[in-house]
Amino acid sequence: MLFHVKMTVKLPLDMAPDKAAQLKADEKALAQRLQEEGVWRHLWRIAGHYANYSVFDVSSIEALHDTLMQLPLFPYMDIEVNGLCRHPSSIYSDDR
Repeated sequence: MLFHVKMTVKLPLDMAPDKAAQLKADEKALAQRLQEEGVWRHLWRIAGHYANYSVFDVSSIEALHDTLMQLPLFPYMDIEVNGLCRHPSSIYSDDR
C-alpha cells in the first residue's frame, strides 16, 4: 500500500545542539536504510520549511504507523497521512 506522508519537524528551541545533531544523524541513517529496503519510496524536502513529503510502500496502515514511530525525530514531528491509489487517467502502469 502506498501512503503520502507530510512530516513537519519542530525541534524545541532550547534543545542542545549536540542532541539535535545526533537525532538528525540517526534519522538520516534510518531514512536511507528504509529507502534502500524500498519502504521509503520517495523523499522530497519542502522548500523553506523543515518538512518533507514522502511516499511509503508498506503492507498496512499499522506497518506505516510502526515505521513512523521508529524515526528518531518522531516525537518532534507533526505528521499527516493520506492513502494513495492509482488514478484512472494516469498514463503509467507502475508507481513512479
